[in-house]
Amino acid sequence: MMIRRLPLLLLACLTLASCGHSEVDTHQGQPVTKRKQMFKEILQSFEPMGMAVRGRRPYDKDQFLQHALTLQTLSTQPWQYFTPDSNYSPTRAKPDVWGKPVEFKQAQQKFVDATAKLAASAKTGDLDVIRHDFHAVEDSCKACHQQFRGIPH
Repeated sequence: MMIRRLPLLLLACLTLASCGHSEVDTHQGQPVTKRKQMFKEILQSFEPMGMAVRGRRPYDKDQFLQHALTLQTLSTQPWQYFTPDSNYSPTRAKPDVWGKPVEFKQAQQKFVDATAKLAASAKTGDLDVIRHDFHAVEDSCKACHQQFRGIPH
């Protein structure tokens, strides 16, 4: 009985193993890899703030401020890696990134401005204002992702 299930088990393991495969960025300068790393760093600052804003973690003014300042600094970083020659797999960027550069630049600026406003409100410690400004950052991320981020190609 167990021997009959072995091929099925092996197939399932191989299928799962292939799901974790990620393409290696072998292009000069690795712009896709670098921008993905920048967005991961942004998320590492953003997620703890979200936990505090939503009451899932105690609000600590100093910690929140540090995350907000880090986010503000990081907010300008990933855009330099959206070079004209970086629309290749494993990117999730849609062609509109390069086809609509004015709109993409506006989305970037909206994010940068929202993070600056969040950093300023974090200095006050007023959680109601912080909550509002946090959601503005969140909304700028969502809007940009809807227009400029897709599935990997």
